[in-house]
Amino acid sequence: MKYIVLFLYVCLNICSIAQEKQSFAMRYLNRVFNDTVDKSKPQFIAYPILAYAPETSVEIGVSSLFMYYAKRDTTNRLSEVNALGFYTLQQQYGGIIDHANYSHKNNWFFLGKLKFQSFPLSYHGIGPESPSEKIARVDAFQFQLKERVLRKIYKNVYVGLETDLHHLGKVDFVDSDTSIVYEKPAGSEGSTNMGFGLGLLYDNRHNVLNVRHGFFSEVAFLHYTPNWGSDFEFTSVYADMRWFKPILERNVLATQVIGQFTYGNPPFNQLALLGGETMMRGYYLGRFRDRNLMAAQIEYRMLPVRFAKRWGASVFAGTGAVYSNLNNLTNDHILFAGGAGLRFQLFRKKDVWIRLDLAFTNEGNGLYIFVGEAF
Repeated sequence: MKYIVLFLYVCLNICSIAQEKQSFAMRYLNRVFNDTVDKSKPQFIAYPILAYAPETSVEIGVSSLFMYYAKRDTTNRLSEVNALGFYTLQQQYGGIIDHANYSHKNNWFFLGKLKFQSFPLSYHGIGPESPSEKIARVDAFQFQLKERVLRKIYKNVYVGLETDLHHLGKVDFVDSDTSIVYEKPAGSEGSTNMGFGLGLLYDNRHNVLNVRHGFFSEVAFLHYTPNWGSDFEFTSVYADMRWFKPILERNVLATQVIGQFTYGNPPFNQLALLGGETMMRGYYLGRFRDRNLMAAQIEYRMLPVRFAKRWGASVFAGTGAVYSNLNNLTNDHILFAGGAGLRFQLFRKKDVWIRLDLAFTNEGNGLYIFVGEAF
């Protein structure tokens, strides 16, 4: 389990000290925490991170967030770009850049992620009955580039093209117990797969980092084939539905349902994965993997709580399952997770919050610190 500490925020109370001559760091902290920038202006924040996981030892890095309104028009939706780079004491490294960008009048929507890392994976096998103890540690170099270019065709309805490139190389399965005999999955020697497809999306959210009200729905279709340079041929269908309802003056009830369905012959690293920092928090991403996934979650957010101006809280719960065939899915395969979190309003004018979530499962717990809500 990984624990992340953001050094920047331990200085929260320092920025309230007013001095005529401030250092650069003090001016920076004051600008961030007191949010002195005009709402329409772009904003940028960068901060160091420290993490630990058994597979990686100590991890150090830098994370950043850039936010803006197209043409500085606050009637447009808030666009954001997140970036993270890290290095571990085991000489592992990686970087992630993800973005959600809207053009003027929200006519175009660009949504994507670039990810590369030399980083170990915990492999527990495939299916809902995979063992809680990992079978192997998978050392590999991973690269992913996924982009969606969507055009508004009617009010909040978008349609467009999607592309996805996955590469897994330098793969080495390091067995946890050499006495356990298991069959290595498809793609265990590495693979490169290129997919193209279509996406249909409805989105009337104004702030993707903290949605107060609105509805989001996406259906995406991607096909991978050797005709496009893929090592495997398969098709993936992904569906995501989110609903946000304001409660009283400051609270939000958020719900999400997702499904991923895979047909053909996918490699193990492109199966549907359960867990992570967004859906089914508390489970390691990929703790369960199979051809198909269905999951749902609900979260009640108090932003802020009644007795504080910039502090909030949340409670959440989720359920989900992976399976190869719906006929073989039983009640014993359905998993549950839940927890609670704290919130701090980082940018008051743009209504952006830092979240610290503690999640619990029957296999352990997870601690997550991120800018922006889980969904």
